[in-house]
Amino acid sequence: MNFDKIEKPRKKPALIVSITLGLVIVVFGVLIGTSLIRGRSSQTTMPGASGGAASGSGARPGGDAMGGAAPGGGARPGGGAGAATRQATLVRAEAVNQGTIETSVVLNGDILLGSPQVSLYATLPQGSNAKLVETRFTLGDTVRQGDTVAIVDPSRPGVSYSRSPVISTASGTVIQTPPVVLGDSVTASTPIYVLSDLNNLLLETYVPERYVLSIRKGLPALVTLAAIPNETFDATVDEISPTLDAASRTLKIRLRFSQPDTRIRAGMFATVSLVTDIHDNVLVIPRAALINTYGTWVVFTVDEGNVAHRREIELGLESESIVEIVAGLSQGERVVSAGQNFLSDGDTVSVVE
Repeated sequence: MNFDKIEKPRKKPALIVSITLGLVIVVFGVLIGTSLIRGRSSQTTMPGASGGAASGSGARPGGDAMGGAAPGGGARPGGGAGAATRQATLVRAEAVNQGTIETSVVLNGDILLGSPQVSLYATLPQGSNAKLVETRFTLGDTVRQGDTVAIVDPSRPGVSYSRSPVISTASGTVIQTPPVVLGDSVTASTPIYVLSDLNNLLLETYVPERYVLSIRKGLPALVTLAAIPNETFDATVDEISPTLDAASRTLKIRLRFSQPDTRIRAGMFATVSLVTDIHDNVLVIPRAALINTYGTWVVFTVDEGNVAHRREIELGLESESIVEIVAGLSQGERVVSAGQNFLSDGDTVSVVE
């Protein structure tokens, strides 16, 4: 009797589990049934909507010719004449004209004195010396040929005092003063002053090897200086080294300024935009019009009917903004300079100004 009492309570958990499983199965069944009903109702509604529109227009299935043009027929597949047409592409076009094109290379250089330096010496017997007793110019002063720049005393003890002038043999600006002070001795080889013509300046720079064959005397250049911002100075190639530097593979050249400017001084750092080639009266187009397709240069032209045509071209000189056309275009034709990346041959375009 004790065992029966103990076994009966153990059946209740099993009953609860069975009821729970049954409820879960019922709930899932209801959810699945609801989903199926909704799916069928949506399928029924869609054909009905399209069918109503079709019957309202009197069109037969697949029979546009019998039923006429249905409202909104441009969006229907196989709509024939009612199909939508591609809109014209907005582009900007420019005419092919003759012009001048230059190619240039940007280099760095230094400002140098363009005239040889002239040293002024005292006239003394060989092997003798004299005392420097007077100087008449300071650094930066302008000296003219024939000016007395200093006085020396070549006399010896027991000999009467005599003043000997040092005469300038050239004109220029003092760039070096006497290396001694008054009262010191100088010899015939001691430079009293050193002069140079500061208005005659050169710009020295080095051209990479790949541009060497384009360099010749007279080529123009634009020079900018860090010390004088927002200004450019004209210069031309004046000297060309006959050989290249073996270490750097560069060619040394010197340029001369077209107009002297007292603000430019020897020792300044300069940036040079050197013109390496010039072509006059050639066909040019904007660089923005170019398209490179697997190594081939292509542009799109626009005819009188505003239809775009793909054209392969050959280029000559190139600058930052324009390029020379060697073949493929004629003067007066219009090339697309903006919007060409969205075009295909034969597309209709709308040209904007």
